[in-house]
Amino acid sequence: MRTAGRNDGASGDGLVAARLAALLEAFRPGDDTLGVSELARRTGLAKTTVHRLAGHLADTGLLTREGGAVRLGLRLFEIGQLASPRRGLVEAARPYLADLREATRNTVHLAILEGTEVVYLDVLRGPDAPTLPSRIGGRFPAHATGVGKAILAFSPESVVNQVIDAGLPRMSPKTITAPGLLRRQLTRVREDGIALEREESGVGVVCAASPLLDAHGDAVAAVSISGWANRMRTERVAPAVRTVALALTRTLSGSTADSRK
Repeated sequence: MRTAGRNDGASGDGLVAARLAALLEAFRPGDDTLGVSELARRTGLAKTTVHRLAGHLADTGLLTREGGAVRLGLRLFEIGQLASPRRGLVEAARPYLADLREATRNTVHLAILEGTEVVYLDVLRGPDAPTLPSRIGGRFPAHATGVGKAILAFSPESVVNQVIDAGLPRMSPKTITAPGLLRRQLTRVREDGIALEREESGVGVVCAASPLLDAHGDAVAAVSISGWANRMRTERVAPAVRTVALALTRTLSGSTADSRK
């Protein structure tokens, strides 16, 4: 009987945690404040439940009350900064990314792979670049991005299979959705060390990306430059992206070796 009770309690705790997570994840880019009704609509929870849980989150600083609505609290941002497992990578890469943006005036990304998507760790927007949906902490299907293809090309076959088995959704008219074509592109990326994306993530946008590799030759992240298809020549910026990726790979390898001494 005690075991059943513990299981029931664990199940209840899990349900509460899932509901709290759903409330926080209901916020989308561009949202400022959300009211109880909108949160209930987005999460599928009852308004009374939303009101109660939002109150608990506000008491801890994860949400901030504003009239009859709430916004994400600064405490959530602080925790997020501490929780980032790649904070050292971002700090090491930032000077290189800044130089790359300054030299090209286009948008520069640093991303990692999580599941079938890339997660952007850093985004430096260029003054001559298009407005892109990418944002720090944002996600995008790996197969439709330069950084994603750069990472996949230097990842174990099981990782590539996971992405393909999950489906290759079309993000633009030029997104690669055929597994065979994607695999052929990844082979070319392994040969060149450069992944090109030609309006596959969005119309009018092109990208050149290159991976950061660990001591075993597996990709841990990737950097890229994105710009207008009618302005940026990927073949001209590709060497700069590749140089930055190689330099960062050496820097990170050196840091790892130093930490083991």
